[in-house]
Amino acid sequence: MNTQEPADGWVEAPDGRRFWGRAGAAGLLVVDPDDRVLLQHRADWSHFGGTWGLPGGARHHGESAVEGALRESGEEAAVPRDALRLLFAAELDLGFWSYTTVVARAERSFEPVVSDAESIALGWVPADEVSGLPLHPGFAASWPRLRPELGSEVHVVVDVANVLGSRPDGWWRDRVGATNRFLDALSRGARDGVAESLVSPGGRGDDTQVVAGRADRSASPTDAAAFAAGSAAEPPGAPTWRWPETTAVVEGEARAVGDTFPGLTVDRAEADGDSAIVARVRGLRDVSGVAPRVVVVTADRGLTDRVAALGAAVVRPGAFRHAVGLD
Repeated sequence: MNTQEPADGWVEAPDGRRFWGRAGAAGLLVVDPDDRVLLQHRADWSHFGGTWGLPGGARHHGESAVEGALRESGEEAAVPRDALRLLFAAELDLGFWSYTTVVARAERSFEPVVSDAESIALGWVPADEVSGLPLHPGFAASWPRLRPELGSEVHVVVDVANVLGSRPDGWWRDRVGATNRFLDALSRGARDGVAESLVSPGGRGDDTQVVAGRADRSASPTDAAAFAAGSAAEPPGAPTWRWPETTAVVEGEARAVGDTFPGLTVDRAEADGDSAIVARVRGLRDVSGVAPRVVVVTADRGLTDRVAALGAAVVRPGAFRHAVGLD
């Protein structure tokens, strides 16, 4: 099917209620450095007209939720995608129809522009004032869950030698080549996103796992009816997936890896990798008054104890490999 084929039109629920977008729908929630979010004042003739909500709309056939949200926000509000860093996405999946909220941070200033008849106005609204507006009911239901996540940073630190060493696949015959291939895969994960279950707050090595792919977001007909009436939000457990800041620590011969891995920071350890990982975790915890969630990928017991003492969660290599598509 043509991925550019529009999918405008209504989808009918079993109880007769209708949802816009034959291939589902997506919206973009942008937060700027001043903790303001970009909202759209919906035209009076539109569904729930006169309320405030997110730029967005129907996805095209074969189009990802992220691409749909970016395309729609560009068309409706002139949002420049190169000004954004993706944070997370939350999906409401009703089985026959889905809506995805894609959340991003504006890394440079821009002014939205009303570019079609669907908007009365566009504006940057302080996050603390959003709930005081007459909101689109679906967004109003989602906002209490989304709001606390806007300032939540997730950093992943990967013990590359340990992850490679967890598989007897001959990586030792070409350490640099094997590391390059692994970093390429991590770079793709940085682009495509990873499951939210990557993060287990306060987790320890034996207890923390990554679930590959998107979490189950199925919903009942009752949920569908509630969403159509404007009262349903993402199911408990949202956000569904994240785009964390990722650092890969390499040591020894592997320090000779390449330099171009988009979305990935490569830390070439001057001495042993464990010390570099501990230093990275400590630096992340000290970067601001609000400590980010830090996840270390390793199976090393000693390193697990050291980073757990600093408040980091730990993910086992096998689970992480599965989550980023290395299995």
